[in-house]
Amino acid sequence: MINHEVIQVIQAAPPTLIRIVRINPRLVRPVIYIYNFVKGNSIERLVVAMKIVSVDTYLVRPRWGFVELQTDDGLSGWGEAVLEGRASTVRACVEEMRGYLVGADPMRIEDIWTTLYRAGFYRGGGVMMSAISGIDQALWDIKGKFFSAPVYQLIGGACRDTVRIYSWIGGDRPSDVGAAAKEKMAEGFSAVKMNGTEELQYIDSHEKIDAVLERVAAIRESCGKYFGIAIDFHGRVHRPMAKVLAKKLEEFDPMFIEEPVLCENMECFPEIASCCNIPIATGERLFSRWDFKRLFQVGGVDIIQPDLSHAGGITEVKKIAAMAEAYDIALAPHCPLGPIALAACLNVDASSYNAVIQEQSIGIHYNVGKSVLDYVQNRDDFAFVDGYVKLPKRPGLGVEVNKELVLEENEKPHEWKNPVWRHTDGSIAEW
Repeated sequence: MINHEVIQVIQAAPPTLIRIVRINPRLVRPVIYIYNFVKGNSIERLVVAMKIVSVDTYLVRPRWGFVELQTDDGLSGWGEAVLEGRASTVRACVEEMRGYLVGADPMRIEDIWTTLYRAGFYRGGGVMMSAISGIDQALWDIKGKFFSAPVYQLIGGACRDTVRIYSWIGGDRPSDVGAAAKEKMAEGFSAVKMNGTEELQYIDSHEKIDAVLERVAAIRESCGKYFGIAIDFHGRVHRPMAKVLAKKLEEFDPMFIEEPVLCENMECFPEIASCCNIPIATGERLFSRWDFKRLFQVGGVDIIQPDLSHAGGITEVKKIAAMAEAYDIALAPHCPLGPIALAACLNVDASSYNAVIQEQSIGIHYNVGKSVLDYVQNRDDFAFVDGYVKLPKRPGLGVEVNKELVLEENEKPHEWKNPVWRHTDGSIAEW
């Protein structure tokens, strides 16, 4: 909202600023901020703070959750608040946080984030941090639109022109990966990731180890020596077999191995690292800078993979990335999710020096019924060329959401759950 004094300020502003406002009336607030900063005037005295007026949540196929914040200025921001298999729980958490959001100034992102994290006494964990993540993304989307700038311009600016990406191949129990990798190579990708193995017991048959080696060998043979191969252990492997598998994979020069053991056993990472000369990646099941602090202190990890929809959003992951850089650790955000999460990742990648490669879920085996670009109006901005994607162009996160489809999908909310696996003896297996 703009009062009479604001109109006087606009009229007194230099002609250049007046022309900017005439071209885009939504820039009136940023223009006033700039003008008053230069003049030394009190911004608060002249501008009535924008307010959040509504918080809406949506569940959409294949397994995602979106949140939309609306302001009294007519700006809206989108975020992806979801924990795979617990989407309804995260949705309820976002709705429970509505009271902290409605009436708040969306420009005060750090204050809102801190309120949501600290003011409720209990904190952290997958559900709560995923809710905060989606809200945080939506707040940055609003702020970017407010200033008519991509988010990365507001968090330090770009340190690169494009972001390298990789593609998923195979499924939960991968097969024909050599041919699949060759197809992705023909599409221009320079790297792929696949699940390394099916379920493994603490001590298991070397026949299963040999099957993994055969699959990786097939990719190396079909795509050549220098094609990037990431092998996701997916937390399915326990310490004894993880050491064996990591050492035997070394001959294929993988780009990295992911989650060789779960982060709850992070003290094992240095031991696994000592068994092989392969970069180790992990972090998708860590949810804050305090979780990552323990990981950095333990050591043994070369690449961190915070998820922008689980680890506190853009605000928190930027801090985590900076912490990692101080330990000379690379950043490769986890993102087997939708377009809003991907856009958030690309903004962090653009402005983080240690970002090396980005996951994306187009073509991933989880995406049944709908996929990433189905929810995107500006699909050309997400074009992959020679294994890279350009930085977001549009204000905010850079994704124009197809709200009509979102509303249609939300009429029948998905209930996606991951499969439950059991070992031959009937005991539960890690998926």
